[in-house]
Amino acid sequence: MTRAVSRRIAVLTLGVCYALAALSPARAQTLNVPVASHIRPIQTATLFQEFFYDFFPESDGTTYVQTGDIPAMWLRDSAAQTIPYIRFIGAYPALRYEFFGVVQRDAKNVLVDPHAEAFSADYHVWEGKWEIDSLAWPVALAFIYYANTRDRSIFTPVFHRALQTIVVTLQCEQHHATCSHYSWPQPVPTHENYNPNTGMIWSAFRPSDDPVTYRFNVPQNAFAVVAMRLLARFARDAFGDSKLADDATALANQVQVGIERYGRTWDAAHGWMYVYETDGYGNDNLMDDANIPNLTALPYIGWCSTDDPVYLDTRSFTLSSADPYYFSGKYATGLGSPHTPKGWVWPLGIIGAAITTRNRSDIAHSIDMLDQSDTLNGLMHESVDPNDPSRFTRPEFGWANAFWADLLFRTVAGYRVVSFAPLGTIVPLEHVSDIPTITLPPTQLYDTAELNTTLGYLLTTHPPR
Repeated sequence: MTRAVSRRIAVLTLGVCYALAALSPARAQTLNVPVASHIRPIQTATLFQEFFYDFFPESDGTTYVQTGDIPAMWLRDSAAQTIPYIRFIGAYPALRYEFFGVVQRDAKNVLVDPHAEAFSADYHVWEGKWEIDSLAWPVALAFIYYANTRDRSIFTPVFHRALQTIVVTLQCEQHHATCSHYSWPQPVPTHENYNPNTGMIWSAFRPSDDPVTYRFNVPQNAFAVVAMRLLARFARDAFGDSKLADDATALANQVQVGIERYGRTWDAAHGWMYVYETDGYGNDNLMDDANIPNLTALPYIGWCSTDDPVYLDTRSFTLSSADPYYFSGKYATGLGSPHTPKGWVWPLGIIGAAITTRNRSDIAHSIDMLDQSDTLNGLMHESVDPNDPSRFTRPEFGWANAFWADLLFRTVAGYRVVSFAPLGTIVPLEHVSDIPTITLPPTQLYDTAELNTTLGYLLTTHPPR
């Protein structure tokens, strides 16, 4: 069969699938998802829960995104909640305005206080915990948005100032003791001694909002490297700001060298692996946390590929009983966090592991675990008791809901992903990894039609707030 004939058949099949899905637009659309023992119908409407319940267009042209059941906008969560849905702009261009608004809102929030991680709807600081990744996520969001739309209107003066503020802040926190005025008013169990000459960025809190044990959190620093390389492109190509581009590139190089020199260790059971945190003097925290960026999801944030040798050694540790925050139970197995009860598993941790594997059976098993650990309405919790999923924290967690949708979009419906980094940051010309699908092409075409039909129906009958 020639390529042209194959393409015509695919197009015809897609057209038939769209026609079938559109016959009853008001009915409940479902995805056919193969799991271990059966095919579970998942309501497609729940996969768009985030966009229709947590995105709020504001009068200043921005979009306020609350993180599920908490009425505040985290820089990290708002970017992560938006990224999975940007792929639908091609079919529904009106979505561009909502997502453009998130990029601009994050920029304005950064300018309010670059050390804060969460903000209220009136641009006041909700919580002022300094976490490096809070300044990396908005850059990643802007890159994904631009890569999908080529919409240069996001390059506003406000966005430019936010990029400048991000670089200046990260540079300052490289030299925290002599530059920064940031401090947290309450005592926290953090080791204060650290090597000021690692080149890495000092942090106070993890992506979980918990205090760090040692001042250099490796996954956050890795994400900062990726974000600075993306930011340098924006600075040069969009704003003609060569100084900003050079500063961002230099910062990325310094942090990368620091990670390679101080952020790895030799473990007799696993080989060379990344540490979660270090003080730069040889004291390391060997663990992983379900919140992303983490060590398990390093390929997801564009730091490396899924077949990078150091990453594979690291993953063999983080997803094993050697990791003090990897838990197993009757219904779920995966990463937890000191942020929640000991022994409880985070759906976000399961998704992070699934979205960085090339093993189809592991993906299907992860979906099966997530199916069994939700609240029967298709929404994800923050954490669950793996032996009794009726015990959980937070009835619905916006970040996990969006990542759950992204996992299904990619592995069941076959949507491609735009990586945060076109090339890996460790090995020159390393190919970016994508995870495999677990359905056959005809099923992917049908599921794509179902998703697009559902989104179109929801936009018509339940427009964003």
